[in-house]
Amino acid sequence: MFLGTHTPRLDEKGRLFLPAKFRDRLAEGLVVTRGQDHCLYVFPMDEFVRMAESIQKAPTTNKGARDYLRVLLSGASDEVPDKQGRVTIPANLRSYAGLTKDCTVIGAGNRVEVWDTATWNAYLESAEPGFAEQSEEVVPGLL
Repeated sequence: MFLGTHTPRLDEKGRLFLPAKFRDRLAEGLVVTRGQDHCLYVFPMDEFVRMAESIQKAPTTNKGARDYLRVLLSGASDEVPDKQGRVTIPANLRSYAGLTKDCTVIGAGNRVEVWDTATWNAYLESAEPGFAEQSEEVVPGLL
């Protein structure tokens, strides 16, 4: 499970150092793709395959499933981190997420998310009040 918040920098070649605690799980290969809220999702290859196969089981007559799968897969790039634990973020995905030199990488359970730091800070500021006031109806039986 991916957890925590990290603040690596994007280098001039579009490479990002993966947080050390995430490297073992991602060492054999990963998929980076468009995420929701203009961040990037990074999945271990096996998790991405499992998720994509699950989505592909939806009928092609389901417009929501078609749209989601198209956006997810058309932006996907399979990568293997180098020996220093860096992964190249393709230019189209850097542009989609508005990535600058300062990035925030968060663990989000089954995936890693990569955010431009300013965008992450704005998102967190807007989402935190709702998080603080959630009731158990959002996730029944959670607490």
